[in-house]
Amino acid sequence: MAEHAHSRFIAACVQMRSGRDPLANRDAAVAAIREAAGRGADYIQTPEMTSLVERDRTRLFDTVGPQESDPTLAGLREAARDNHVFVHVGSLAIRTGDKIANRAFLIDAGGEICAAYDKVHLYDVDLPDGESWRESATYTGGDCAVVASLPWAEIGIAICYDIRFPALYRALAEAGATVLTAPACFTRQTGEAHWHLLQRARAVETGSFMVSAAQGGRHEDGRETYGHSLIVDPWGRVLAEAENDAPGVILAEIDLAQVADVRARIPALRNARPFTVRHA
Repeated sequence: MAEHAHSRFIAACVQMRSGRDPLANRDAAVAAIREAAGRGADYIQTPEMTSLVERDRTRLFDTVGPQESDPTLAGLREAARDNHVFVHVGSLAIRTGDKIANRAFLIDAGGEICAAYDKVHLYDVDLPDGESWRESATYTGGDCAVVASLPWAEIGIAICYDIRFPALYRALAEAGATVLTAPACFTRQTGEAHWHLLQRARAVETGSFMVSAAQGGRHEDGRETYGHSLIVDPWGRVLAEAENDAPGVILAEIDLAQVADVRARIPALRNARPFTVRHA
């Protein structure tokens, strides 16, 4: 685990309502990054599918390309460099052969990509209201968890549906992460039921901060997302929350001393023991 000279920084979540035009979405994200940086943010996170929210598979494939030519990634790298901040791109749709990667990027203050992560868990569900999703039909799942270094902390990178898999978050924390993430495009229905619960649970279980930027509102492709971007401390307290589903920026100070304090008080990571399961 890397050593960090400073234990405090300002984190920001950019809440968006991305539509079908990647360039318009890029410009909205760049403007929000500029705002967050102007308000003192050191680390700025955008939501899942920053570049576009598009449920039509044909239209999606016609719009996105490979990482090397992605205009949103290029624009956000420039924004990080211009504003001297770390930018965590919650995810972009990146063409990888006959499928698409749901890929997150961590960009340093010089505009260089210092980490990338492909969403491991794909959202294949049928909801009670008839809403159905099959991400595996379009996206290719990743197979590697990622912990990356910020100047202040180790950060565990994850995306949206990953938050329902606590083993991933425990593994990230055991690997040294003190800040965990779940930038999301949560549906309104599941968000109303589970968003706050899951964010706070992952924070408490691991004694970590959770920082999760969200998509919010009715999108051009017809879906509705929940919004309510969140920053949660290791004790499960909400430090900052977007009040609704409107685009905007939230900020909170992250004091890593709280991680050490909470993990000392409730050493759940250290107390874990191997076990087997048997049928009685």
